[in-house]
Amino acid sequence: MKYLIAALPLLIGFLLDLLIGDPYDFPHPIRWIGRMISALERIIRKKCRNLRSGGIRLTLIVLLVSSVIPFCFLCFCYWLHPIFGIISESVLICYLLAARNLCDESMKVCRAMEEGDTEGARAAVSMIVGRDTKVLDGNGIIRAAVETVAENASDGVIAPLFYIAIGGASGGFFYKAANTMDSMIGYKNETYAEFGRFAAKLDDVLNYIPSRLSALLMIVVCPFLHLDMQGAFRIWKRDRRKHASPNSAQTESVCAGALNVRLAGDAWYFGMLHKKPYIGDPVREIESEDIRRANRLMYGASAVMLFISIVLRCLIIGVLQS
Repeated sequence: MKYLIAALPLLIGFLLDLLIGDPYDFPHPIRWIGRMISALERIIRKKCRNLRSGGIRLTLIVLLVSSVIPFCFLCFCYWLHPIFGIISESVLICYLLAARNLCDESMKVCRAMEEGDTEGARAAVSMIVGRDTKVLDGNGIIRAAVETVAENASDGVIAPLFYIAIGGASGGFFYKAANTMDSMIGYKNETYAEFGRFAAKLDDVLNYIPSRLSALLMIVVCPFLHLDMQGAFRIWKRDRRKHASPNSAQTESVCAGALNVRLAGDAWYFGMLHKKPYIGDPVREIESEDIRRANRLMYGASAVMLFISIVLRCLIIGVLQS
């Protein structure tokens, strides 16, 4: 029974995400975490003169609240009945995964480009990337979508599965809280360079293993998806450090090699040009179909990670209850 309780929430939550994703009109715990971050930022900035210290306080409060509340909620659910606990944890895990939504949003870009609607594709890609999209041509729009799928294969699916395997849904919320803080206050600009420094560093630490695991899994599934495994491994070895973040280029480099295209390069953020090295080789011109290929790569790696997570979760539960 204990192994069913360990495995079923992961499996059901993963399948729920594949089937329904995150309905836009449903309440979402990650959005609640985002609102908490914004509220705490306003309060702490008013009361704390030392921005770095204030950022550390915000990070610790958000992590504590975001992981303790689901932990206590699930303890109560499992106390009521194991089936109720399994159902509740499955739903929370579904909220933590973003494979379906990542695919859906990126495919809006793909379909718009195939229909010749460059402006529609630009509008769609602006919803999933942080860069300025007004300067992007058609190839730049496709490249941005592919890069987003590659990077978020780790942040949105494989890393949450990794931390769910270690700590259940509450472990997943711990990770997502850190990841959300990085996306909101982890910028290296005048506003957040000090305030968001701790959150950004914590996100780098938490993603260190999952990003590299994601890259390896993506390489492994390439032959089953008729993608270039040798190219993926070669470009990963060569270009995996070509990013300001210690983690982002791990999956981007694999994707570039697997698709035989060139990604990254200079990008505009908030009206400023940021010089970035290219990742991959321009063996061929990037095309809209590469968005579909990147999604298949994401799903393939995620399926393998689901199996690994279930095994790891069962092992941990077995040790804790032995």
